[in-house]
Amino acid sequence: CALPILDTCCYLEKHHKQITYLSVDRSGRISLEELKGAITDKTVLVSIMFANNEIGTLQPIAEIAKITKSHGVLLHVDAAQAVGKIPVHVGQLGIDLMSFSAHKMYGPKGVGALYVRHKDPHVRVTPLLHGGGHERGLRSGTLNVPGIVGFGKACEIAGKEMAGESERVKELRDYLEAGFKQELDHVYTNGHPTERLPNNLNMSFAYIEGESLLMGISNEVAVSMGSACASGSHELSHVLKALGLEGYLVHSAIRFGLGRFNTKEEVAYVLRRVTDEVKRLRTMSLLYQEITKGGTK
Repeated sequence: CALPILDTCCYLEKHHKQITYLSVDRSGRISLEELKGAITDKTVLVSIMFANNEIGTLQPIAEIAKITKSHGVLLHVDAAQAVGKIPVHVGQLGIDLMSFSAHKMYGPKGVGALYVRHKDPHVRVTPLLHGGGHERGLRSGTLNVPGIVGFGKACEIAGKEMAGESERVKELRDYLEAGFKQELDHVYTNGHPTERLPNNLNMSFAYIEGESLLMGISNEVAVSMGSACASGSHELSHVLKALGLEGYLVHSAIRFGLGRFNTKEEVAYVLRRVTDEVKRLRTMSLLYQEITKGGTK
């Protein structure tokens, strides 16, 4: 969902600059060996998401940074999903450029930030907007002062509460995940089993249609089949397809997002409501009945 980066990729492709896209494994992580092999003497930048917005998988940023630095290549990290939820230290991780957004950490919408390393190495960024020379010439135009102040306050609150809040939300997520696996058969967690965001849970409920499940609970529970960025698209999740999931698991995947204001009671209700709806839909699934005939799972 890093639109500026996507725009940059389109620009580079249009002007015949080479871009190499890396594959991911079943958990959504890139191969460090594949990254090493993809870097050439013409490579100038590696750009990667810290945490995936659909499955919550975290990339090994520190290890990636060691590789890019050893080749003299800059590393950009899209940390919109990570900042405010897990510790992110640009110095310790070796990040050269990092983008993140206020609304992903309970700040106001319409404001974001770009970290640009100024030492070891000193990164030079070409501005996209020209005029008044604001932000040391990087971004001309009148600034959104209320948004920036709100962004700062959101960062302050996250800095104080993140450790305890992340642990609390992780417990809720694990409770929800364990509950689904206890109450239902043929359910699968998508993404890395441990290296993932504490607030994200993406699960496939095999032998039903995810869209039917959404419709069945939409008046009571807010969940999604993919990212907010693709909310207007009817295409299957490109993230889940990239994992190599079978089509029936992609079709039946649902993303649950937990946050600061969710309670154990709410999560228990979601568990009960989704479980009931999955069971109801499976009574109409001939394939599920065939698969589970005789008690087989």
